[in-house]
This record gives sequence, structure tokens and C-alpha cells, in this order.
Amino acid sequence: MRHWRTKIFAASWLLYAAYYFCRKNFSVVMPAMAELNSLSAFDLAHLVFAYSLLYSIGQIVAGLLTDRFGGRKVAAGGALVSVFANLIMTFSTGYWGLILLQVANGIGQGCGWSAILKLIGTWFRRSERGVVLSWWGTSYVLGGFLATGFATYVATSLPDFAGLGYRKAFLIPALVLASICILFLGITRERISGASDDASVPAETFRWTQIFDALRYRDVQVISVSYFLLKTTRYSLLYWLPFYLVQGLGYTKELAGYSAAAFELAGALGPLIAGYCSDRFWGSRRHPVGVAMLVLLAGAFFAHPYLSRQGQGGVLLSISLMGIFIYGTDLLIGGAAAMEAVPTQLMARAMGTVNCIGSMGQLVSSYVVAVFVQWLGWDKLFLFFVACALAAAALLATRMPLGRAKAKSLTQAAEAAS
Repeated sequence: MRHWRTKIFAASWLLYAAYYFCRKNFSVVMPAMAELNSLSAFDLAHLVFAYSLLYSIGQIVAGLLTDRFGGRKVAAGGALVSVFANLIMTFSTGYWGLILLQVANGIGQGCGWSAILKLIGTWFRRSERGVVLSWWGTSYVLGGFLATGFATYVATSLPDFAGLGYRKAFLIPALVLASICILFLGITRERISGASDDASVPAETFRWTQIFDALRYRDVQVISVSYFLLKTTRYSLLYWLPFYLVQGLGYTKELAGYSAAAFELAGALGPLIAGYCSDRFWGSRRHPVGVAMLVLLAGAFFAHPYLSRQGQGGVLLSISLMGIFIYGTDLLIGGAAAMEAVPTQLMARAMGTVNCIGSMGQLVSSYVVAVFVQWLGWDKLFLFFVACALAAAALLATRMPLGRAKAKSLTQAAEAAS
């Protein structure tokens, strides 16, 4: 069993990290794409929006497909859709063609999260998932960091061939993802008996009306709204940190880029802290740790305007703390808390629903930042982030007593079974 779990974990980590190679490459090539194809900022915004919208919708659809057909098949299928979209983008220059390919890429990318987490959830027991997912969560933090650097190297430093120019940053990441997808299919299995303490019950029929079944659960509703507020702050920082450091603090572009990287690098610690605290100190309860990290995140946002005036060291400390608390809470409530809020047969749909609603925060984040910066200034934006973090913490806190009762009942059931 340990051998199988090790293979499942390693292959799932690699696949989701590889997903980012066909996700982060587009932002890297955007400047060259705009210059060579005479695309305006609004043209690029439409391309990003098309991807983000279908990424959000794709997650809830992937949840239903995963509960019906299994995480292994859906995760691999989504990866291959993303691979083909990027391969075709290598040779496509027409604007409307790029829009359609961004739509396809968004759908494919939306399959990764719920499918892979469902696979892990059926191989590891509830008491183990906090720690297991904390290590697995480093895949999307470090994967995003590595994917950005890799795409930058391919687009700017790798010698050109076949006259592809910047478009080779679509081709080569697609080949990387395809290779790892084949490896994933070769060494993983859906589930074997005794892998976890959940009874995996596949859906007997397939109906599109089942897509919103998980949303009937109050826990899923609360987690979804909290996740929306959290993702609004996360993607605001992901997209705008370098711009803020240049425009707001007067950094050079190079220094801003390296400083902003601290958000994801330090953020890799967040899932580890959240997972270990949840399993080792809180009896595998997710809500108390989520509430604590959100309150600490609010404190980091509140302190940022002061820390930013203390020099680069203060800025790096502030950015690192934001990354730790955001990514720790992100995995905890978007992963473990969502999958454990519903019966096993609805697990992927719960994660898909939570991430679909949460990703709407990604859609609005850029507009939120633009409005605040234009009318109220950067410091007021961080006060808005304080309000988002505290509101998310307050919502999760309402479910803490129920989480305690659920954890106790599951522990008693597991002891009785053993």
C-alpha cells in the first residue's frame, strides 16, 4: 500500500506542476504577442478573460465528470486538451483562433484540481490528508514559479527554430506536459480496496442536473464564498505585485520582478504549515486552521503599508507573510475542507463547485485593483484586502462547531471499523 501511495502522490504532484507549464506561459509571451501581432491591451485582456471564464466553468464540469469516471481519467484528459490547445497556438496567429484556443485551454486546465485531489482523497485517509495535501500543495506553488522561468527561458534565450520565435513557448511546454501526462497514466491507478477509510461510490447514472448536487450542502456554500474572497486577494497580488512595486514603491522592473517572486517562494511553506497544524494539533479539522490563517493574513495586509516604508527588507517580509497565509488557506479550504464537506461520491463536485465560485474572484480581481488604485490609492487597496480576509474568516468560523462534531463522528467510525 505504501508503494502505491508513493506512486500516486509523486505522479499527481508532477502532473499538476506540469499543468502550469501550459498555464503560465501565456503571460510570459503576452508582450511579444502584442508587439508582433499589433494587439492592444484590451485585445490581450479579452484573451485572458476567455481563458479565466472557461477555467472557472470547466472546474464545475470536471467535478461531475470526475465523480462519474474517476480522477485519473479526467486529470489526464484535461492535460491532453491543454496540450493540444498549446500545440495549435504554436502555429496559429489569428486573433479569433487564439480566443477559441484560450477557451479550450481554460477547459482543459480546469480539469486538474478537482480530479487530482479526488484521486489523492481516495488513496489517503481523512486523518492523513492534511499532511499529504500540504506536501502536494507545493506542486502548484513551485510549479507556477518553475513554469514562469521555463517559459521565459524558452521564449527569450532558447535559439529560434522553424521561425517560431516566441511561439516556441507554446510548443515546448506542451511537450513537457504531454510527457508527464503519459507517465502519470502509466504508473497510477484509480483506487484499490483499503486505500482510504471512505467508501468510494460511483454515480449510477450520468445526468447534467447532478452538476450542482454539492451546492446543496451548507458547508460547500460557506467555503465557496470564503474561497471567492481569498482568491480575489490571491490573484490581485499574483497579477499586480510587480506593477505595484514599480508604480507604488518606485522599484526598478528587474528588482520588482525578483521581489514579487517571494510571494510564491515563501507561499510554498503555507500549505505545509496549514496541513501539519490541521492533522497534528486540530484532529484533522480544517476550519480552525483556516480561520486562524485568514486572521493572520488580515494582520499582514494591515501591516503592509507600514512595513513597505521600512525598506526592501520590510517589503519582502510583508510579501512573504501574505504568500504563506494565502497559499496555506487556499489549499486547506479549496482542497481538504471542500472534499470532506460532502459524501465521497460528491467529493470532486464539491471541489469543482468551490473552485468555480472561487475562481470568479480571479475574474474580478484586476478590475478591483484598477478601481482602488485609480480612485483611492494603493494603501486603501490593502485595507480592502483586510476586509476580504476577515469576512472569509468570519464565514468559516460559523462552521467550526459542526466541523468538530463531524471530525469526532468520523474518528469514532474509523475506530469501530478497525
